[in-house]
Amino acid sequence: MKLTVTQENLARALNTVGRVASSRTSLPILNNILLRTENNQLILAATNLEIAITEHIGAKVDSDGVITIPARLMTEFVTNLPKTNIVLETEGTKLLISAGNYQSTINTAIADDFPALPEIKSDKELVLPSDLLKKAVSSTVLVSSNDTTRPILTGVYLHTFDGSLYMTATDGYRLAEYKIMPLKDEISAIIPSSTLTDITRVLSEDIKSIKIKLGDAQITFELGDIIVTSRLIDGNYIDYRQLIPKKTDTVATLEKSEFLRITKISELFARESAGSITIKADPVAGMLTIHSIASQLGENTSEAEADIKGDGSITLNSRYLLDALSVIDSDKIKFQFSGKLAPTLLTAEKSDDYKHIIMPVKS
Repeated sequence: MKLTVTQENLARALNTVGRVASSRTSLPILNNILLRTENNQLILAATNLEIAITEHIGAKVDSDGVITIPARLMTEFVTNLPKTNIVLETEGTKLLISAGNYQSTINTAIADDFPALPEIKSDKELVLPSDLLKKAVSSTVLVSSNDTTRPILTGVYLHTFDGSLYMTATDGYRLAEYKIMPLKDEISAIIPSSTLTDITRVLSEDIKSIKIKLGDAQITFELGDIIVTSRLIDGNYIDYRQLIPKKTDTVATLEKSEFLRITKISELFARESAGSITIKADPVAGMLTIHSIASQLGENTSEAEADIKGDGSITLNSRYLLDALSVIDSDKIKFQFSGKLAPTLLTAEKSDDYKHIIMPVKS
């Protein structure tokens, strides 16, 4: 194999695919990145057996070939090279790298031991604007669970319901549902949260749309020259819609910036009490009040003007509330609850396309 590529293209591709190369594995080959020439292009690929990323970059190919190289060493080396053309040439089991005044040799491993890259056959395809997918992911993935004993909850549920496509995630204490767009096709897939996080990291501004292909056990995202293929989480997602309040006794509408401010201040005093803050709605005074106590430091009461219907109080985890407020895209927030034990619902003032549920803290 012999080819020439630019440092910028090779460094970007190595950083993109190298993020899934695993050093914590009993299979040493998974520490490597596959390099393969095809149709005057260089294809780079890496996998950890749960997710695979490939990228095609332009190259001047003098002779074809396929090898694997250590992901971390190759990525860090190429990233630190000057912006110039790089010549890659194999000599036996070694890769010779030349770039200006830099010459290095890296030991390779034969590609025969590298896992076959997944190819899925699917009659279910959809195309989403990249900014819409990125917003849906960022709004839901933050509430997915890290508890591997409940694998279903470590993923994000992509599905259709009543003619619309949704993304949903929950960790049992909070829940987020994002309505993406109208869609007639039936879709149901539980995607690992780590996969979606990787996709948002490799998305660049010049990628305007993403093609999604769904198989029985895998899903593929095509992002321009980058292809991400991931396993799906097996199982049925929980019947979460019963957790979303259809009607609440108390509704407070207030400026998001003020809600964030009083929550952040209250959170400072709530750290000793596992983040617990008590929120009280007073329709007569037109105030939403947050109270928090730090037994060793003192206590705090912060309030913000709000349009309130109904009254009452509820105790929530302040970090969960801050997470919800940070992803709701609206100048004003609608904050709804019923008593001290029912789920709390947060939405934008004028749209409920995004719903964020927080379970109360039993105080």
